Amino acid sequence: MADSSHAKGATAEDRRYMDRAEDLSDSVRRAKWIHSPDEREDREGQTLATRERAVIEAWAKERNAAPATIPGGSAGDGPRVLRFDFPGGSELEEIDWDDWFATFEERNLVFIFQQHRSDGSQSNFFRLDNPDRGDA
Repeated sequence: MADSSHAKGATAEDRRYMDRAEDLSDSVRRAKWIHSPDEREDREGQTLATRERAVIEAWAKERNAAPATIPGGSAGDGPRVLRFDFPGGSELEEIDWDDWFATFEERNLVFIFQQHRSDGSQSNFFRLDNPDRGDA
């Protein structure tokens, strides 16, 4: 199991989560953990991680991205696949934030993201890490 002590900015709660979820990726364990929309990366291109709703919503809104799933990706109990619909993006089905976050919490996910690319331009990179299965 990777050592959660490498996660910069991780709170005691974050560390307990990472220690419980031994199948999380090494990138989550080394990422800088963000807890507020006001927190920023230490350097451009840095990998960040959060489980905080306000951080995820602020990141998406800065990019004019809407919570989404793949077409037909919603079942009676919520979306099957979580995505963001970026302007000019593909044919995704927009969903509301409550449905997106209900699935995020139910699956015990971590939002891995970048605020900027290493060249300083805004980054749309994100990934959802799930300790229970390979594809979030």
